[in-house]
Amino acid sequence: MEIRVKLSRQGKNTTLSELYINDEFICYVLEDSIRDEKIPGSTAIPAGRYKLEYNRYGAMNGRYQRWYPKFHKGMIELKGIPNFSYVYIHKGNTHANTAGCLLVGNTMRYDKNFGDYEVHQSQKAYKTVYKRLSALMEKGEVFIKVRY
Repeated sequence: MEIRVKLSRQGKNTTLSELYINDEFICYVLEDSIRDEKIPGSTAIPAGRYKLEYNRYGAMNGRYQRWYPKFHKGMIELKGIPNFSYVYIHKGNTHANTAGCLLVGNTMRYDKNFGDYEVHQSQKAYKTVYKRLSALMEKGEVFIKVRY
């Protein structure tokens, strides 16, 4: 199975995309800026195709397990990204929350004062995305194509 993250817009420090499963729009995705040279924790992942796997270790996994004990099976991590590690799909609203990860939200907003995008209703979007991706991952391999 393959899901897509399609580039929508770029702000001063943000990249806004749309996440699709089976060509159905699911939610918005917020990342840091696309850069030619990586700045750790401040750079969007490069365009490519990456496998999704559970990561069941670390403090973030523990927090999400406490917040979502009924369905959390581990952080959904994008694997095999050159020069990147621990890239998760998780909740958050601004580029300050990303640290190189993909934030999900049901709505988006452009902040004219800062020239950046934000995603909102992130917790609701996260629950939806996590449950759908988790169900797909239980059936077999799942890959994410970023910026296509």
